[in-house]
Amino acid sequence: MSVDAQKETLGFQSEAKQLLQLMIHSLYSNKEIFLRELVSNASDAIDKLRFESLSDADLLGSDANLGVRVDLDEDAATITISDNGIGMTRDEAIANLGTIAKSGTAQFLNALTGDQQKDAQLIGQFGVGFYSSFIVADKVVVETRSARCAESEGVRWISTGEADFEIETIERAARGTSVTLYLKADEKDFADSWRVKNVIKKYADHISVPVEMLKDEMPGAGSDEEGETPEVVSQVEYEAVNSAQALWTRSRSEISDEEYQEFYKYVSHDFQDALTWSHNRVEGKLDYTSLIYVPSKAPFDMWQREAPRGLKLYVQRVFIMDEAEQFLPLYLRFIKGVVDSNDLSLNVSREILQKDPAIDSMRTALTKRALDSLAKLAKNDAATYQSFWEEFGQVLKEGPAEDFANKEKISKLLRFTTTTSDSEVQNQSLTDYVDRMKEGQDKIYFVAAENYHTAKNSPHLEVFRKKDIEVLVLTDRIDEWLMNQLAEFDGKQFQDVTKGSLDLGELDSDDVKEEKEKVEAEFKSLLDRIKEVLEDRVEEVRITHRLTDSPACLVVNDDEMGMQMRRILESAGQEVPETKRIFEINPEHPLVNKLNDEQDMDRFKDLSLVIFEQAMLAEGSSLDEPASYVQRLNKLLLELSA
Repeated sequence: MSVDAQKETLGFQSEAKQLLQLMIHSLYSNKEIFLRELVSNASDAIDKLRFESLSDADLLGSDANLGVRVDLDEDAATITISDNGIGMTRDEAIANLGTIAKSGTAQFLNALTGDQQKDAQLIGQFGVGFYSSFIVADKVVVETRSARCAESEGVRWISTGEADFEIETIERAARGTSVTLYLKADEKDFADSWRVKNVIKKYADHISVPVEMLKDEMPGAGSDEEGETPEVVSQVEYEAVNSAQALWTRSRSEISDEEYQEFYKYVSHDFQDALTWSHNRVEGKLDYTSLIYVPSKAPFDMWQREAPRGLKLYVQRVFIMDEAEQFLPLYLRFIKGVVDSNDLSLNVSREILQKDPAIDSMRTALTKRALDSLAKLAKNDAATYQSFWEEFGQVLKEGPAEDFANKEKISKLLRFTTTTSDSEVQNQSLTDYVDRMKEGQDKIYFVAAENYHTAKNSPHLEVFRKKDIEVLVLTDRIDEWLMNQLAEFDGKQFQDVTKGSLDLGELDSDDVKEEKEKVEAEFKSLLDRIKEVLEDRVEEVRITHRLTDSPACLVVNDDEMGMQMRRILESAGQEVPETKRIFEINPEHPLVNKLNDEQDMDRFKDLSLVIFEQAMLAEGSSLDEPASYVQRLNKLLLELSA
């Protein structure tokens, strides 16, 4: 039978035209994906040949130098992707190219068992990637010959993406497959060498085989006798445009720190070195490799929670997506790196991860690994961890609310300044605080304010200074919210020193407690008089046990929102329900004693209001009527100086 006699036209299986149109116009969001798919298919064909040649070495023949080539013809507006892999027979071409969503790779995998399947580095699971060619091409020609067939049994497959395709038997000297795309008029930029090289670098830099293209034309050396510009000399020589080596697949012992840092800059587009990294291979129920980095500087868009984030996702070293956010929680959005898995569920375009228990398991493991990496850094290099904290500490403080399972791990990574610190630098861990707790202390005390100096000088800290009790000083906007999420650490409850009745537990002796009760009884009439003046501005007036130097302070109930949190919500435009405060007075302060002795009701009222408003100012709150406060204060000053 002649070659011409073998030519025939066949229809696609399935509702082909409709399905093709769906794929061309709806399935893929990015046109350049077609090149990833075709290069991946070529890589798969080579991997199949490698695998099958283990049992049949004759399949390689004299052509053992395996690789993929991409050829461009700008004049003809074509791009050709060729490989010297396993190739296809006529029947295989009809079955694989003529049946949409039938994957030769998937069929190949199903035929494997045990370790064979595990070792076969193949990714073409859906059988639709080839048809992404029609996104940019109005005609596709495939020429192929199986490694098991004679040169006379080559196959040519032609389609314009309609309801049918042509197939014929041809002479083909080389085994393998060539896919030629005749580009649409508005897609001719894919015949540009620079454009194609960049796409290959992006999507196929780390597949296991070299992807070659012609070297760029170079000008000839020297000049002619007239000194004219030399003509361009065409060098018919190919060069690999991908690295063909996935760093994360190598053993950690084989990779230098310099190589790790160089790769970090590649995946993150950062010009600075990473602070630390974690490289891990997981085998078993899940099979994946991860290489994650902690940057040294925060990106400009870190506080935009909707900004692109996540790890680079690869499947068998083939790039799938840039920001796979499913693998890490939002509070670790600064982590960069790659994850390469063999068995993830992708959508058919391989652009979107499907809902899959494997993803949840990987997310859990990668989150733990990221936190362990930070814990290791904090333990082994405190100075470097401090630089990390100054860049990313506030982001990490989001963690306890988002990740209950890892709350304890995150808590140990937190850093604060305290009343024993020399500056507002946050460099004290909760573990450090607990280790320094006084005997009998059963709570972790903290004070929150708008800034460091306001918090450090808060009147609520006076009794703690007197008794030499350390208090956390919180000044970040997120801090009070954070403490509501933490609740406790190492079995110790957190206690806001500005909330509720101050109970120092065993730190107060029985004699001190009896003295407090006695004083409260003595000043009951004063408390009633002050409450009458302040009317509905306060919930209660009572004797304080937290002040030593200040005349008064304001506190809220244990179940009420703190003032710092209230100010943050109000500044964000949120409506916050009004709450009445508790006004506490210091019976040992001269102003309070003067107030107690004051019989003139007008002066008593003015002095009560001045002391109340001073308490508001001391905690960082603003006055509703500052002018009235100034008038009252001036009036009292004049009376005292008379």
